[in-house]
Parts: sequence; structure tokens; C-alpha cells
Amino acid sequence: QNFGEHDKTALLGGMGVVLFLLGVVAGLLSRRTATPGTLLAIALGIAGVAAVLGRDDLGQLSVLAPVFSLVAGALVFRLLHRLALEWATDTPDTAYAETSAGGRRRFLIGSAGVVAGAGLAGIIGQVLIDDNNVEASRAAVGPLIPVKPAAVPLGADFASSGTPAYITQEGDFYRVDTALTVPQVSTQSWSLRIHGMVDRPKTYSYADIRNRKLVEQIVTLCCVSNPVGGPYISNAKFIGVYLRDLLDEVGVQPGADQLLSTSIDNYTAGTPIDALLDDRGAMLAIGMNGQPLPVEHGFPARMVVPGLYGYVSATKWVVDMELTTFSSVQGYWIPRGYSQQAPVKTESRIDKPGSFARVGRGTVTVAGIAWAQTKGIERVEVRVDGGPWQDAQLSTEVTKNSWRMWRTFFDLKPGN
Repeated sequence: QNFGEHDKTALLGGMGVVLFLLGVVAGLLSRRTATPGTLLAIALGIAGVAAVLGRDDLGQLSVLAPVFSLVAGALVFRLLHRLALEWATDTPDTAYAETSAGGRRRFLIGSAGVVAGAGLAGIIGQVLIDDNNVEASRAAVGPLIPVKPAAVPLGADFASSGTPAYITQEGDFYRVDTALTVPQVSTQSWSLRIHGMVDRPKTYSYADIRNRKLVEQIVTLCCVSNPVGGPYISNAKFIGVYLRDLLDEVGVQPGADQLLSTSIDNYTAGTPIDALLDDRGAMLAIGMNGQPLPVEHGFPARMVVPGLYGYVSATKWVVDMELTTFSSVQGYWIPRGYSQQAPVKTESRIDKPGSFARVGRGTVTVAGIAWAQTKGIERVEVRVDGGPWQDAQLSTEVTKNSWRMWRTFFDLKPGN
């Protein structure tokens, strides 16, 4: 909540600080014997093993990583402790006397070797993670051509007056998810399984989706955690297939009221079936703004459901869809106090002037965005300091599933 989009950086940085401090504690406790530090390294390794065993989406071989870390941590600590003890006891008269050049050299060489070994292990691990060669896989997809491109008419935004551009570029598109590292999934390894309360369970390959007639829709996505005037809202052209068509192919059984989608990293979200079968245009998207999805935004495939907040509708890196009921299973956020039904509220934002901005004398332009996906925006009114409400000028409406820009003008008196 405090770090916003930098929450994962803060979390990983905090973990690094904690591990560093634990290393300091291990050293202070192990001035004479390596046993306390070794036990601490083993305890951290056991915590890693427990974390892996607590995940139901990881295979048994995944436990090898924390086991190797446990062994390496204990052995490395004992090695460095022995070298440090030799350094500290090179002068026999005093237990912790000034060290000799030879002892210092051995300790520094040993430490440098440990650092180099850790770096090499990290590089090898990253190579193994990237073995899918995801960027090459994404590049091989090529341009995605929908059967009917979504056109953006003139006057769709008031960017010259301070609103965002109507279409958000991929580098500016907000990202909120639970993934500490971006999942790396190639098109060759990706598949989507649809099962549960269906007549004909089916598994789709990427080629199965890519080779269908693709549709393109302009949809605004926003996060339920977006504060007033916040940045967690963006608008893009999404390319893919209608989820309604896929569900018709598998045959949804009576009584199913939830589609539980699961990402490759085991994140889950529960979407109301009604929102997938009506005419709002819920999609399995494989492209954004004419190109394959960016990796951080769900490549190879993600869900896009207009009118619902992302935590129940916008699963990225999606690999599994189970037709079920809300009473039998809950998505990731529901046990944490979030609502099962998450329709997007009618909201607005002022983009210009910015918060605490100073404006000059004369006419002041006030501009922003408003959104109410699936319903649309018909009117925006603005007032200053409790004065009369003033109708704002609206941009051209492109689709009810996307944001709409507005602007108006005020002659303000001096003051705050």
C-alpha cells in the first residue's frame, strides 16, 4: 500500500536486508565456533524446504533448490569461519590480535571465491529459468491481424489539454499482480485446460487459439486498489478470442456460476459466469496494441473481462480454467476479505491541474478521464470550491468498455 508499483522491489530489498542482518548475527554468535552460524544457515534452508512443500503447484524435484541451498550455506559458512579464525589467530599471543598479511589474503580470496560462485550459480539458474526463450517465442508469433480492427476516431482524447492519450502504450500500461518474478512461458509449452462442470473438457494449444479468427476490442482495465486520482488504470486494444465461444465448445453445465482461472504461478481468480456469456465481450487475449502480449502483461495469454476489477477477471499467464461454483472454491483474494462480485464503479479522475499545482491568472483548463465500463459515460460535471456544477466537454465515445476524456474551463479567483 505504501510502495505502490514498487512493492515487489521493496519486498525483495527488505528480504536482502534481513538476510544480511542474519549473516551479521551469525558472525557475532560464531566468534569461537562455527556451530551457531551453521545452525542458522540450516534453519534458513529448512524454511525454504517448508515453503516449497507448502506449494501444491511445484513438483517434488523443486525441493532440490532449498536442499542445495541448505548444504551450500552450511558448508560455506564453515569454510569462511575457518579462514576467518585462522586470520584472527595468526598471532599466537592474543586470540583476536591484528592479523597477518597471509591470513588476511586467504580469507579475502576465499570470500571472493564464494561471491563468484554465488554469482555463477545465479547466472546458471537464470539461464535455466529462461530456457523457454520467451522473447524469441514472442517474436516468432508475428503481428496479430484481427478480422475487424478496432478503430480510434478523431477526438477520442484531449491529450493536448492534459488527459492521457486514448490508447496506452505497453511501456506505460499499469501492472498489478502477485508475481515476484515475471513468469516465463513460451508458446510451445503453453496450453489452456478448460474443465470442471463442463460436458466436454478440452485443452487448447497456443496454435489452436492463434489460428482462430481473432477479434479486437478496446478495453479499459483498472485495479480495485487504485486510490482516488490514482494511476492504476490504462486502455488498450486487446486481440484474442471471445471466451463465450470457448465455453460454448466445452458446454457449461447447469449450476456452474464461477470460472476459476489459474495462472502459471498458481494465482487464482473467480469470475462470474454471467459476465463471460453476455455480450460485453469477455476475451482470452493473446495480443495488445497489435503485437503479442508483453511478457509482463501475461504472454502468451491472459483474460480480459470488461466491467470487472482485475482481481476477479484479468488473470495473466492463464493456463487453467475450471467451471465451478462460488460456494465450493474461492479465488486468491476472496479469503483475504475481497468481494466475490467486483463490478467496476463509475469513477473519474482529474489529470490537469495536477495535485497542488500552481496556475496562473486567466482561464484555467481542467481536464481528466471518467469511466464506467459496460455502462458508458454520458455526462461529467465539475465544480470548484463548492461553486455551481459546470458541464464538461466530452471526447468522442469509442466504446462503452473504455474510458472517456473530459475538459472544461474556469476563471479562478486568486487564492487556494
